[in-house]
Amino acid sequence: MPEGDTVFRTARRLDAALRGGLVTRFELRVPQAATVDLTGRTVHGVASQGKHLLHRIGDQTLHTHLKMEGEWHVYRRGERWRAAGLRARAVVGARAPDGAEFETVGFDLADIRVVPTSDEDLLVGHLGPDPLSEHWGPADAAEASRRLAADTRPIHVALQDQRSVAGFGNEYANEILFVRGILPTTPADTVDAAAVIDLGARMIMANRDRADRTFTGDARPGRTTWVYRREGRPCRRCGTQIRGGHLGADPTRERIVFWCPRCQV
Repeated sequence: MPEGDTVFRTARRLDAALRGGLVTRFELRVPQAATVDLTGRTVHGVASQGKHLLHRIGDQTLHTHLKMEGEWHVYRRGERWRAAGLRARAVVGARAPDGAEFETVGFDLADIRVVPTSDEDLLVGHLGPDPLSEHWGPADAAEASRRLAADTRPIHVALQDQRSVAGFGNEYANEILFVRGILPTTPADTVDAAAVIDLGARMIMANRDRADRTFTGDARPGRTTWVYRREGRPCRRCGTQIRGGHLGADPTRERIVFWCPRCQV
């Protein structure tokens, strides 16, 4: 599933193409929303909240989620789509004030809903603070830390609960815990939650504008992570073989974990 920084960059591309434009094409190719038509309304903007995307159009909000396979493309009007049309779940086209026309297409999307913008909290109100939000500050960090510290589950699981802090997925959880020297199975309520949140926020901010995410500072292929997807390879710090496994009580939602048995205790 895409990390929060990927969703943030997606929202920024969509916003650049659509903000201020009049909707010229609006199609939702899912049964529950197929009759919704926002053609002729103004796009006020596109934003991300954690891993959720919000198109604010007129007085309505289109909510979508990328889940595992979803993606949004931006095209000039008439440009050929780079993915099969059968995969398209949403199409939003708009004409900008300068006359430029763009068409944005969402492929393999999930959780497509349209609600009045005043009711957005019904869709995303359960989320914890988002480090990539323009409003993120000390109070948000403290609230995210409080929520994380109240969780008794393994820290690797708790850190990905979007109700505590929005935007961290499996890759971030593995990398944050390595840098902090925390074993993934450690109960969340026994760690320094504030330090974990602070590190995670700095990591995701550092990657916000990068096309290729890196946690080590090295963007070369194969050198971007400390432990993520490095099972059986030597730790970059101590040389010990990185281990991998699964974590989670629900087999359908197990997380793949990676750790250094020497650096993380």
